[in-house]
Amino acid sequence: MDYTIRNATKKDMPAVLDLIKELAVFEKEPDAVEVTVEDLQNDGYGEPPAFHCFVAEVNSKIEGIALIYNRYSTWKGKAIHLEDLIVSEAMRGIGLGTALLDEVITYAHSRGVKRVNWEVLDWNEPAITFYESKGAIVMREWDVVHLDENGIKNYVAKLNRN
Repeated sequence: MDYTIRNATKKDMPAVLDLIKELAVFEKEPDAVEVTVEDLQNDGYGEPPAFHCFVAEVNSKIEGIALIYNRYSTWKGKAIHLEDLIVSEAMRGIGLGTALLDEVITYAHSRGVKRVNWEVLDWNEPAITFYESKGAIVMREWDVVHLDENGIKNYVAKLNRN
């Protein structure tokens, strides 16, 4: 099957959001997506852009994305975080995930980063197998820590500021 991997544009953000919502359903969090098309357009194409996105197109339809952003490791230096690599359920297994990951790693290499990192759900064995087959190390002894918007508000409210 013919496909194209390219940099996403602002006009692609509705399709990007559709894939983000599809992933949320797959990850059993269908109501967790709060980001809007406008957020993606403003955040990804503002100054400075908060993220970079690649899309996989099949027959002029976006069927996959890889959304990344810059990060810094105190141990290694410049890094890139792969927030999500998503391929529509209908297009899994034809090489789009590999092509998107290839694009991310090539992009990272061209920028001289020391590490590309991302998370994967511990029950998503097909993704874990895929990433390990590409040479990634899944660090199962590490836990992801999040402080959500409410947590941030509560944290700040508890600070003793004089």
